[in-house]
Amino acid sequence: MSMIKAIWNGTVVAESEETIVLDGNHYFPITAIHKQFFLNSNTHTTCSMKGVASYYHLEVEGKKNTDSAFYYPTPKDSAKKIAGYVAFWKGVKVG
Repeated sequence: MSMIKAIWNGTVVAESEETIVLDGNHYFPITAIHKQFFLNSNTHTTCSMKGVASYYHLEVEGKKNTDSAFYYPTPKDSAKKIAGYVAFWKGVKVG
């Protein structure tokens, strides 16, 4: 398996060889994120398949990407495998 990286603003914010792909998103183990770039968000959304999502903002070199990382603290049974994993969107390049 190859190393998958999440990059935003020219900086690697997460990297792992053990991502889970679900609905076209790579979910990274929480241990694979570089926590210094993550800020807690109060945003929550609901997915009928996965449950309630929580978000992080990314902040790199003074630039903030609001709610650009998401995770499911207590996913529904159909998505249990992504518990403890984080995915990205809003311009974060993953590959």
